[in-house]
Amino acid sequence: MIDDWIERLRRDNWLYPLVVLGFLTAGAIVALAYWYVFSPTRFVVAVGPPDGSEARIVRALAQTFDQRRGGIRLIVQPHDNVRDSAQALQDGRADLAVVRPDVLLPSNGSTLAVLREDAFVLLAPASAKIESMAELAGKRLGFVPRHEADLQALQALLAYYDLAPPALEVSTVQAGDVEAAFRDKKIQALAFIAAPSSDAARALARAVSFNAKDPAALVPIPEGEALSLRTPALVSMTLPPGAISARPAIPDEETKTAAVSYRLMARAALDRGPVSVLTERLFQLRSGIARTEPAINLMKAPDNDTATSSVLPNHRGALDYFNREQQTFMDRYGDWMWFALFAGGGVSSGAAWMARLLVRRRREIVDEVLERLGELMKEARCAQTRDELDALTREIDDLVKTCLSYARQRTTTTRVMSALILAIDSARSAIGDRRAELERAAPAPSAQSRREASSE
Repeated sequence: MIDDWIERLRRDNWLYPLVVLGFLTAGAIVALAYWYVFSPTRFVVAVGPPDGSEARIVRALAQTFDQRRGGIRLIVQPHDNVRDSAQALQDGRADLAVVRPDVLLPSNGSTLAVLREDAFVLLAPASAKIESMAELAGKRLGFVPRHEADLQALQALLAYYDLAPPALEVSTVQAGDVEAAFRDKKIQALAFIAAPSSDAARALARAVSFNAKDPAALVPIPEGEALSLRTPALVSMTLPPGAISARPAIPDEETKTAAVSYRLMARAALDRGPVSVLTERLFQLRSGIARTEPAINLMKAPDNDTATSSVLPNHRGALDYFNREQQTFMDRYGDWMWFALFAGGGVSSGAAWMARLLVRRRREIVDEVLERLGELMKEARCAQTRDELDALTREIDDLVKTCLSYARQRTTTTRVMSALILAIDSARSAIGDRRAELERAAPAPSAQSRREASSE
């Protein structure tokens, strides 16, 4: 069946085009595999707002990756706020996103790095004698919102301590009105969410400490870890002495508080290999980017002790880098290389088998032609009429065409062609001899038939 199919393709001049097409397809597959393995990996990063520090950091990273021409490229996708950027990751419109979990935590997102953590800072003058969250009950708390989600995070914190209004009076205060609000006794404590080392936190601390005789004190939130169990988007943070202000020292000793985080998250389905390389580049390039964007110094790795069991999931590729378990080239593509080798061996064996099959088929056809020419010689010697000889002559002509096609394709040797020529000449000679014998054996026409023929 296979022989007949190959012979039909050969006869219809389709065999060699199909062979060429097979080689071209194999070459295209190899080129595609090379492009997939060695071309830069491109990640679409959603970040918002466009004028925020995170957006500036991501743009600086993207520019640095482009300049170094490594295996990573970042395509920045700006959004109006962190909710929209997280939604882009949730919808699959981005590979990475800057996410604030208390605003929106994508269900398909996993953490690569914590870009920064903003602490809940509760300050009160020392004279107010507010030393714990419970002592805020019945007080007037001023709140300086720096983000649209800050008030919602504060409400979650107060609800944990059962300080929701009317147990606690909360009023919004602008940053420039903090000192006046304390002077006028409108508020007795101040709350805001900010990076402890930021200029904004330091300025607000100075506003609360406007009276040198009554400096501000930090109200601790020691239950941050328990709070994170109830609200995973809120994490615990430990502030070292003087983290917010050095004069006066705020806090004056190591103090625990709660915090919200800004995280660079990736789709959990992304290949761990490129994500591991990306995470490595993030931390390697941090010192260079810090010259123009100092906020990147706040970036840190997730807590490695609970990295695999964290409530806020971490990407397996990032953990490979943090735990020094990055996959090598052979780890990632070794199985595919062995598969390609085995497949290549199978393809080469198949090609060799096909070539042998074609050579064998050619030899068989030549043998059939030679055998048929021998039979034609016998049939020519036994032919009784000129019509039989004419039929044998036409068959020899067809066999000659077959021999010529093989000669054009150079698929026969000189020795075989000599044998074919000898057999064809012998067959034609046998036909010619038999034709002459039949003419001699034919009876001579009579005189009357000759006269009738001449008269006609």
